[in-house]
Amino acid sequence: MNKIAHYLQNHLRGEVMDSKDARSYFSNDNSILTITPSIIAYPKNENDVRKAARFSWQLAERGRLLPITSRGSGSDQTGAAIGSGLVMIFPAHMNKIIELDTKSGIVTVEPGIIFGKLQQALKTHGLFLPSYPSSLEYSTIGGAVANNAGGEKSVKYGDTRNYVKSLRVVLSNGEVIDTKPLNKRELKNKLGLTTFEGEIYRGLDALLEENKDLVKTTDLAVARNGAGYDLSDIVSKKGFDLTPLFVGSQGTLGIVTEAVLSTEDYSIDTSLVFGFFDGLSELQQAINELKKLSESPSEIELVDEQFLTMVNKINPNLLKDVLPEVLPKFILFVEFDNSNERLRRKLCKKASKIFSSYASSNQMEHDEDKIQNIRKIRNASSVILNHVDGNTRPLPLLEDGIVPVEKLSEYIDGLYQIFDKNHVNIAIWGHAGEGNLHIQPFLDLSVVGDRQKIFKMMEEYYPMVIGLGGSTSSSYNDGRLRSLYLEKLYGKDAYDLMVKVKYILDPHNILNPGVKVNSSVEDVKNMLRQDYVRGFNNFLPKS
Repeated sequence: MNKIAHYLQNHLRGEVMDSKDARSYFSNDNSILTITPSIIAYPKNENDVRKAARFSWQLAERGRLLPITSRGSGSDQTGAAIGSGLVMIFPAHMNKIIELDTKSGIVTVEPGIIFGKLQQALKTHGLFLPSYPSSLEYSTIGGAVANNAGGEKSVKYGDTRNYVKSLRVVLSNGEVIDTKPLNKRELKNKLGLTTFEGEIYRGLDALLEENKDLVKTTDLAVARNGAGYDLSDIVSKKGFDLTPLFVGSQGTLGIVTEAVLSTEDYSIDTSLVFGFFDGLSELQQAINELKKLSESPSEIELVDEQFLTMVNKINPNLLKDVLPEVLPKFILFVEFDNSNERLRRKLCKKASKIFSSYASSNQMEHDEDKIQNIRKIRNASSVILNHVDGNTRPLPLLEDGIVPVEKLSEYIDGLYQIFDKNHVNIAIWGHAGEGNLHIQPFLDLSVVGDRQKIFKMMEEYYPMVIGLGGSTSSSYNDGRLRSLYLEKLYGKDAYDLMVKVKYILDPHNILNPGVKVNSSVEDVKNMLRQDYVRGFNNFLPKS
């Protein structure tokens, strides 16, 4: 064990290791990038996190950098859960529900708790956290907060940021703060502190005040935006609150050790309307009409013909009972989860009427077994994501773009053009009600030509999304891959403002450097993996 690892092991209650196997294991997350860390630690509690951050700060003051990367289950697709220094793994010990108030629906949790485990506990009390990602069965709440995760229910309920009431955060120098909305008197007290926390409040308060108009330009006209730092929600009618800033910051501004979350009432009863569409124009018009309903559907999901063709090729029997012989260009799924059955059925009828105007055919279901059978179509994305053809497999590199909903048809058409031009096979699925799509092109990372195609397509894809008034990231966030396009998305002045925010909170660049800001194409190219295996890591210390 090297000297730094030995020092940390002597001062932390949790396990520390620097073996070759452990370091190799945590050199990958679920992205196409790889970085080998120098040390792995499993913090036992907040005090361990504080001590590790303080030690790293002290090293930085002496000119030695030990970066810190916070990590949950490693399901991150952007390279934000890997780093060259100390990687702290939270699911091993900091994985508990600290408090649950079933009357208010407020729950306090540690960052390492698995989202699905929390969801199970909440549902036993008639509650749920609706911003869950598709990876909820193995990803962590800490990861959801770090990425401002969203998913299929976000069209109605919004993203994780909507449900984070407050956070407990270890700063880059090891200080611990609690975030919440501050009134003018409370903010004045924070501004007067002589601690690093006080420096942060003074720096941010001055920066935001001097750049009010610039901050407004970062508020994009999309349903969800995970790109960059959320500067526009720090100052609001509720007061001055750092919580929105830390949510979605991917561990680059502080390390979350506790999160206080609100929840929603859970309705077990749902109704589903789905329909087949022959063209983009009809699909777009139907979605536009659905968005005008008096109450939002809980889901508006989409798959395309290439998605269906690919699933049928990989697993011919999976959807044989639910698909017509002639595959439609698109299938749209609309769910309602209102607990009031009369209202739910009324909304379904209105949606069905919209479908009748634009879809070639449609169907309405209220029976749970039949709904689950239809859901097999949308859930078949897992078949595609886990398919391997030799060394060719779907790669998470052009994921998570989002455009204004009314531009969805232009977005899809642009995608087809890009991938046809590059002779790459794709399938499209995603959250049509928000203009957010998932696209994972099939490529072979061991082939030089395919590695070059990655950056060629990125240079075509992200400017296209930006040109449509969209954002480069919705719920999977920036990481190392999409941070390359933040300056193009926001403009140089707004991007420089985000760089200044990073410096105010992390002046020594300790916390996840190269994620969110100050990354380069050459750096990312040097991190590309030669192979890719989809999965997540749950390597826990042996007791």
